[in-house]
Amino acid sequence: MSIERILVVDDSKVDLMNLQNIITDAGYTVITAGSGVEAISKAKSEKPDLIFMDVVMQQMDGYQACREIIHDNSTKDIAIIFVTSKGQKADRLWAEMQGGKALIQKPYTPEQIIEQINKFK
Repeated sequence: MSIERILVVDDSKVDLMNLQNIITDAGYTVITAGSGVEAISKAKSEKPDLIFMDVVMQQMDGYQACREIIHDNSTKDIAIIFVTSKGQKADRLWAEMQGGKALIQKPYTPEQIIEQINKFK
């Protein structure tokens, strides 16, 4: 699978811009969403190759958005990586149970983000 388009989901504009800059600088096209609801909509309309998703968001958290994305036939094959301040063992296990492929704890380094992208190339 080749990675070209990546959806970044975070309700924090600062975190959204930071991830967008890291991924764009690495040569990928970035689509952004500011909520779980918007993430589901953009996953369906934009068909990204990969999603970086925050967990703690208003309206719908990243776990619920992940479950909806992976249970929809049109988006079920999109890999989702959680990016969150939650990094306990239980958080990692829960992220995996929701369908996430990985969890990166904030604060993260650009290298950690690129490393995850490279795992799906």
